[in-house]
Amino acid sequence: MNAWLTERRPPWVVIAGRDDPWAAAEIAELRARGGEVFRLDGRRLSDPAAVFAAFADALSFPSYFGRNWDALVDCLHDRHFCGGGPQGTAVLIDHADAMLGADFLGLLVSVLCQAAWQANLRLDADGMPQDLPAFALHFVLLLDGTPPAAFAPAVASGMDVRVAPDAGRLTVTLSGEDWPAPHDPPRPERRL
Repeated sequence: MNAWLTERRPPWVVIAGRDDPWAAAEIAELRARGGEVFRLDGRRLSDPAAVFAAFADALSFPSYFGRNWDALVDCLHDRHFCGGGPQGTAVLIDHADAMLGADFLGLLVSVLCQAAWQANLRLDADGMPQDLPAFALHFVLLLDGTPPAAFAPAVASGMDVRVAPDAGRLTVTLSGEDWPAPHDPPRPERRL
C-alpha cells in the first residue's frame, strides 16, 4: 500500500491502529500533494443520524443533503460541486473502536466504498462514465486499541464488500460484477 491515499485505486476503506506508521505517512503524503484530510470522531457516530450530521458538518455538505445513505454517497462522490476539488480527499474516523457494536457499521462501510468507487473512477450509480474529473477519495478508520481484525465480521456484513487483512490492517473494497475494479495503467512497452 504505497501512496494509496493519493491514488485512484482500491482499497476504498482501511481499518488500522491510530499509531500505525502507514497511516501517518499516507496522510502526510496526501497533504504534501495538496489533498484534503477531514477528521470525524467515531465516539460521536452512535447512530445513522449522528453519522449524517458529522459528515455534513465536517465536509460542508450543501443544505439540500437528504441525510440518508444514498444522499451520503452522492454528496461524498460529488464534492467538487460543494467546493471540494478534484484533488485527493481522505476522511479519517478517529476513535473508531466505539463503532464496533453499531448495527449499521457494515452498511456504513459499504456506503463509503460506493462513494469512493464512484469518485475514483468517476462513474455514476449505474456504472456509466461521468463527464467530471475523477479524484482520489478514501476512508480510514483509526482504532485506539481494538485489533483491526475484530472489525472483519461486522464490516463483511455490508453489501458487496470484500474484506482482507493486510499487514495488520483490514482493507475493504467492493466486490462483484456491479463494481468492476479500475483498470491497471498500461505498462510501458519494452524495447530490446
